[in-house]
Amino acid sequence: MYKAFVKPALFNLDAERAHHLVFDNLRRAARLPGAKALLRGLYGFQHPSLAREVFGLKFPNPVGLAAGFDKNAALTDELATLGFGFVEIGTVTPRPQAGNPQPRLFRLPQDEALVNRMGFNNDGAAVVAARLARRRNRQLLIGGNIGKNKDTPNERAAEDYVACFDALAEQVDYFVVNVSSPNTPNLRQLQEKKPLIELLQQVQARNMSRAQPRPLLLKIAPDLTDSQLDDILEIARETKLSGLVATNTTISREGLATDAGQVAALGAGGLSGRPLRARATEVIRYLHQRSQGALPIIGAGGIHSAADAQEKLAAGASLVQLYTGFIYEGPALVRQINQALARG
Repeated sequence: MYKAFVKPALFNLDAERAHHLVFDNLRRAARLPGAKALLRGLYGFQHPSLAREVFGLKFPNPVGLAAGFDKNAALTDELATLGFGFVEIGTVTPRPQAGNPQPRLFRLPQDEALVNRMGFNNDGAAVVAARLARRRNRQLLIGGNIGKNKDTPNERAAEDYVACFDALAEQVDYFVVNVSSPNTPNLRQLQEKKPLIELLQQVQARNMSRAQPRPLLLKIAPDLTDSQLDDILEIARETKLSGLVATNTTISREGLATDAGQVAALGAGGLSGRPLRARATEVIRYLHQRSQGALPIIGAGGIHSAADAQEKLAAGASLVQLYTGFIYEGPALVRQINQALARG
């Protein structure tokens, strides 16, 4: 139904408008009597073999929704009915911000890809935390993806990450520090070894001061070299990270089927979807092998089928996340992956 009717209608709209329309309709549909049970029946799939314990948390299945889809934790109860084992909200910044000018989200249908330069548009940490506090479904594991405001200089970035941590700590099950988005000016400079260690040490110090520290992860770019990935592993050990999310979107435009002039006309932004699949898997495999499997990895990037998810897990990921594949394939993808994993 999604591919035959819903997707063609949505793809005739501006990508960001379509995103909001999906949110509005899913929210309305879930309010109808029996609707949530119907959605769980259509898209949910439970099997004991799917359960995973990763960084101290028990996941009912390894398929999650990546950050960026529900930035403001506006739809966590509804998304829980679609079969996800966990949902990562954000990226959240301390203060609300509008993000980059529109249009800022584009489809490349020939490549089954997206280009976005959203710019951490979100309602701010306090509003998101209050919204999470009101959610009804407390079984769904929630990750909090956190970043800095655009106008915060990198020298003070740690203050923003700590502020987000403080606001969300009671409402999320794990945290992801996002320094790898290409859509906030100079943000990726924080991936360099010295500033990244300093940032993570400050967030981790606040985390460890809590009676119940949260798992703290780092989301990395697919554009890092092997030597930079080695640095990431060293940083992870030094700052006692619980894991990594590999990977964010890429700034590369290599190997696309879409006309190069058309792609160039879209402007800057991070590319996600099928073109990212192979590189994301390479990064996962490299990190897994170099760490000898000691560091849990959430695999993301180009998962459009059960085989794609199995590829990430075989490369060393403990969990996987969907975003662009979810948009192109529809909610049935979650069930398809879980069924395939249960079959072994």
